Amino acid sequence: MDVILLQLLNGLDKGGAYALIALGLTLVFGTLGVVNFAHGVLFMLGAFCAVVFNKMLQLGVEKPSEDTGLGFAPPPEVVPYVDIWFGEEMGSLITSYSVPLSIILVIPFMLLVGIIVERGLIQHFYKRAHADQILVTFGLAIVLQEIVKHYFGANPLPQSAPEIVSGSANIGTWLGVSENLVYPWWRLIYFGFAAVVIAAVFSFLQFTTYGMVVRAGMNDRETVGILGIDIERRFTVIFGLAAVVAGLAGAMYTPTLPPDYRMGMDFLVLSFVVVVVGGMGSLPGAVLSGFLLGIMQSFAAVASYASLVFPNPADHSGFFYNILNFIDSWVFFPGIDQVIIYLVAVVILLTLPRGLLGRAGVMED
Repeated sequence: MDVILLQLLNGLDKGGAYALIALGLTLVFGTLGVVNFAHGVLFMLGAFCAVVFNKMLQLGVEKPSEDTGLGFAPPPEVVPYVDIWFGEEMGSLITSYSVPLSIILVIPFMLLVGIIVERGLIQHFYKRAHADQILVTFGLAIVLQEIVKHYFGANPLPQSAPEIVSGSANIGTWLGVSENLVYPWWRLIYFGFAAVVIAAVFSFLQFTTYGMVVRAGMNDRETVGILGIDIERRFTVIFGLAAVVAGLAGAMYTPTLPPDYRMGMDFLVLSFVVVVVGGMGSLPGAVLSGFLLGIMQSFAAVASYASLVFPNPADHSGFFYNILNFIDSWVFFPGIDQVIIYLVAVVILLTLPRGLLGRAGVMED
């Protein structure tokens, strides 16, 4: 039972990241009709915003070191500006919260990046074939990756969660199942954060006049344009919103996965599978398939289902244990969690060609 709950939590945590990236991809495809292969890089840029924000908090002035009287002086100490402005105790507290506080940098920066990319590049490919869109956005992703690699290097840059949530929560005690079932606090926070962002995006599209016009434009752009509404400007804002969602997902994921310049591509491929499985252009489908595939990937990573079903060593000579052990050896081999998503995608698309919640006419176009 403990292992099942633990894998379920792992799947929800990972599925939250998939769902956030897929949500942005679907927003862009549903509004602009653009297959954006640079979207994963936006996730990576958000993660590096957290890195930059942490470095900004460490900027300071050099404090001259005292002469030791031994003929040499130790290197000067750097006193961060936040310590000078807010006091040492408050400055240290602010620095420890650099990842969640980086949101104040991520939102305006990613919104600006999204608008610049859409106005400067993407708008020129609206009426071009999807192959052209894929080629140009993939090229943009490579360029942005290499820029980040030039300035930050090729190695991952670990970021810390705030000290107060750096430990683990005793989930087992909460649920009354086992005192040994614990789970990292930050991963729980990330899942809650993903749920809040998803709810905010859906509320914006569902309950605001701006969002209603955008949804109407997704269904019939020409009719909305005839009514005198500048739908192109609203779609530009939506592209910026998709970039912000991807950036927030990347920044908050840095304590779980240290960012490097390749992380965007790693998530992009999986997120495209999530979008196709959920149904191209379907926002609820993207979220549903993100969490579904995250959970399935997590359960595929279980080392041994035989030991999970028969935890008592005395039962390890039975017929059913040997059957499960055989399945473990030949089906759940190491690395199956990396391919299970594609296997599930094939099965779903064979049975539901438009995906889980896809609309008629979208895939065909």
